[in-house]
Amino acid sequence: MKFRWTWCLPLVASMTLAACGTTSGGGVSKPGPNGPAGDAASLTAYHWKLQQAFSPAGAEDQSWFLSGNNAPIELEFADQRVMVKNLCNVISAGYSVEGQRLNVQRTVSTLRACNDSQLMMLEQKVARILPTSKQWNVQLGGTTQEQPRLTVQFIDGTRWQLSGKPTPQTQYGSAPERIFLEVAPERKACSHGVMKDYQCLQVREIRYGENGVKTYTGPWENFYSEIEGYKHEAGVSNVLRINRFKRQNVPADASSYAYVLDMVVSSAIADKRK
Repeated sequence: MKFRWTWCLPLVASMTLAACGTTSGGGVSKPGPNGPAGDAASLTAYHWKLQQAFSPAGAEDQSWFLSGNNAPIELEFADQRVMVKNLCNVISAGYSVEGQRLNVQRTVSTLRACNDSQLMMLEQKVARILPTSKQWNVQLGGTTQEQPRLTVQFIDGTRWQLSGKPTPQTQYGSAPERIFLEVAPERKACSHGVMKDYQCLQVREIRYGENGVKTYTGPWENFYSEIEGYKHEAGVSNVLRINRFKRQNVPADASSYAYVLDMVVSSAIADKRK
């Protein structure tokens, strides 16, 4: 069984709005960082996770958060596009900044169906408000322990506050190499230094031509590292698009590369009859 990512037509029309001066919008914010203000480059240097939201009237608004194990909304800015993650689908839109003004274009989305009606309702709500973004502000941490904060205000007065975590490119200080790995359904026991009873992922490299046709499939190998952002489910094979980063100052017993999941290209449940 395979799951494909497909882009649909724009969900909502874009709105380009001029900033008229930053306002707090009321509400009691969590303590913020004490560092300097960030520039536009700081938007792309971090993954931004929603920490607090405020209504147009200034009251704290929990409707942007779901109960249970659902992760908060996360924004990523890259290649002049903003992506919204941790919904049912991935929403994205082009964006630009002019000073403290944030212009977000109309959105597109993948077309995955979810059984969680609350998550789908939140997704639709995010798709409606995102193109009405008006102003942004980043406050950097004064120390390495302080997370930076992004504040986004929308035309109706809604306000988001998001905490930042460095992107892999910021963390590792270099651009990644993109590779494709197929991960087998089951792990296998392997020798991994002092780690007893270690279970390695089984992977093989896949290469594609510019036309998307597979041109190479490598042999199965033990994979002694882990893939950041990937949670393996026994019995399910996956083809993954991976960003591989060269690590600096690597310990003698560690991998010289860091592997970060970019996207799951396809998935299939193993045939247990074999």
